Amino acid sequence: MWGYMHEYGWNGIGFGMVGMLLFWVLLIVAIIALIKYTLNTGKSFERTPEKTLLDILKERYAHGEIGREEFEQKKHDLKD
Repeated sequence: MWGYMHEYGWNGIGFGMVGMLLFWVLLIVAIIALIKYTLNTGKSFERTPEKTLLDILKERYAHGEIGREEFEQKKHDLKD
């Protein structure tokens, strides 16, 4: 028995165990990556509504970047 182990060495058994462990780790990582990819692709189809020019104008007015007169004038210009 020890002659058999000495002939092939413990490394042969160790590489087999490491290989099997590596296989299972890679398989689990691949499954997790596939699940994450699948879940994220579903979200990409949901479009967020884009801001209109009037929305941007209202935000600028709310932040104080433009005054009331300028806001009213630009709002009137956008309606034309």
